[in-house]
Amino acid sequence: MSARKTALDALIACRKRAAWSNGVLKDYIARDKLDRRDAALATRLCYGVLQHRGLLDYFLQQLLNGRVKDLHPVARDILHMGLYQIYELEKVPDSAAVNESVALAKQYCRFQPKIAGLVNGVLRSAVRTKGTLALPESLEVRYSHPQKLIDLLRQDIGEALLEPMLAANNDIPLTVVQVNTLRITREKLMERLEAEQVKALPHSWMENCLVLSNTGNLERLEAFREGLFYVQDAAAKLCVLCAQIPKREDTQVLDCCAAPGGKTFAAAMALEGKGEIIAADIHRHKTTLIQHGADRLGLHNVRVTEWDATENFPDWAGKMDVVLADVPCSGYGIIRKKPDIRYKDPVEMETLPEMQLRILNRQAEYVKPGGVLLYSTCTLLKRENEAVVEAFLRYRKDFSLEELPLPNVFPENHTGMLTLVPGQYDTDGFFICRMRKAV
Repeated sequence: MSARKTALDALIACRKRAAWSNGVLKDYIARDKLDRRDAALATRLCYGVLQHRGLLDYFLQQLLNGRVKDLHPVARDILHMGLYQIYELEKVPDSAAVNESVALAKQYCRFQPKIAGLVNGVLRSAVRTKGTLALPESLEVRYSHPQKLIDLLRQDIGEALLEPMLAANNDIPLTVVQVNTLRITREKLMERLEAEQVKALPHSWMENCLVLSNTGNLERLEAFREGLFYVQDAAAKLCVLCAQIPKREDTQVLDCCAAPGGKTFAAAMALEGKGEIIAADIHRHKTTLIQHGADRLGLHNVRVTEWDATENFPDWAGKMDVVLADVPCSGYGIIRKKPDIRYKDPVEMETLPEMQLRILNRQAEYVKPGGVLLYSTCTLLKRENEAVVEAFLRYRKDFSLEELPLPNVFPENHTGMLTLVPGQYDTDGFFICRMRKAV
């Protein structure tokens, strides 16, 4: 099965069903039984088109006689893929980009035979004119982010960080994994991965964290199946480290919105098998995935439960040493991993702070006196971050902000709050806030 066909099927699904690209790609790569090399190409093509769609349309309009918006939707997808290969993928010969695109047009648009000729003509023109087309001036087109989103982000992260963040959102996301320190050392895991032809390098500042390349499907690796590592960005791991979970036999930790489970796993490893971590999530299929992950990693101090984080559970009241509240959010910090997030209407996200505050107020009930409440999101918007914390603290006078214990690469923190912006520390965008309950 062709990697290009897999990528095209994923793009069509994203467009027609509003499906998330990361989930669709995983399913289609498995469906088509792509090997490591073809899986990497399919992923790069799909993500590349989604990341650069506005810019590709800008170039496409200069190559067409008509209007881009009048193109058949599948023809537009095929042209986007062809242009991305010609302009961005140096290892792909221009002839292959053109010929494979024409073949896709003949297969997918066979009832409109003129489309194959159009694709052929446009892409050959792109090859001839490469490097001579006009470049866009606006950030909206240059980085393929809707202007409404750019304006929203600008007011919260500032002008200085804006363009580096937009550029980072279009980078190829790093594959970052955490070492299962209960089973193996970082150095031994690197040896194991290299034996499986995976390149593994230590993360620049996060201990027991590796950056991988040439992975293919991670789940097929023997080291993965043996539970020697799990996938988690350094920002999410930092969140758990900032909680400073007390390493005792009776420590109780609640991860209230636990899926996909990375923070639960990090907490379990921080406790070195001691205590108990309750991993709760509202969706049954997600709790099943968390349980499978904990079993694979051999984390016997994890208890998984299906539970709505806004609902009361009296048995937990005042019993948790640490509550991790990584709440549902707009996700604007992980656009590099989910490039289609940028195209969602921000208006649909405006009610999130109300739900986030409701969850935070509920989770506060479970923190024991002297315990820690760790609030986090993977967004950059102050209305979902600082504003939610401020509203919570106005109501809960028994909680106070506490400075974050951070690695030396970060400035000293006294506010108890930190926003990581893509382009700063090679991490996802993330917000972390640490609060302590009065004794």
